[in-house]
Amino acid sequence: MNIIIVNGSARKGNTLTAIDAFVKGASEKNKIEIIEPDKLDIAYCKGCGACQCYKGCVDKDDTNPTIEKIAEADMIIFATPVYWWGMSAQLKLIIDKCYCRGLQLNNKKVGTIVVGGSPIDSIQYELINKQFDCMAKYLSWNMVFQKSYYATAKDELAKNADIMKEIEDIGKNLQ
Repeated sequence: MNIIIVNGSARKGNTLTAIDAFVKGASEKNKIEIIEPDKLDIAYCKGCGACQCYKGCVDKDDTNPTIEKIAEADMIIFATPVYWWGMSAQLKLIIDKCYCRGLQLNNKKVGTIVVGGSPIDSIQYELINKQFDCMAKYLSWNMVFQKSYYATAKDELAKNADIMKEIEDIGKNLQ
């Protein structure tokens, strides 16, 4: 399976730790590429409508090659830290720009990894998951998993062997 992971974090902390654990489990049987929005030149979506949801974006930046990779993927993993009760701006930028090829994103397998500094019962995780649920319904996505983790210190997730194994097993057991 061709898997694209969109890393919504610009830091090398808990979100990247979770991504690395997933990749460790999934890499044996799958082709994986990680997209790092903070390293790309992508303008925000202006809502011009010229793309008509299938033509690609009129911006002459990294949008079209990036969204092409996402459109060609069999599975998309969206990973984000929690920023102000929502996904990071870096991840939201990529999601907004997916509009330019939205019609080609139907029926994808999708997973989410959300890492925040509040306990898991906090509303912030629910808000992010509901946003992805809406996208999944609209685009007929098969939501394979939605995982949320609580970690405050930069290396906290890495020190939790049970969570690391859980994430690795998710990747290992993909079908």
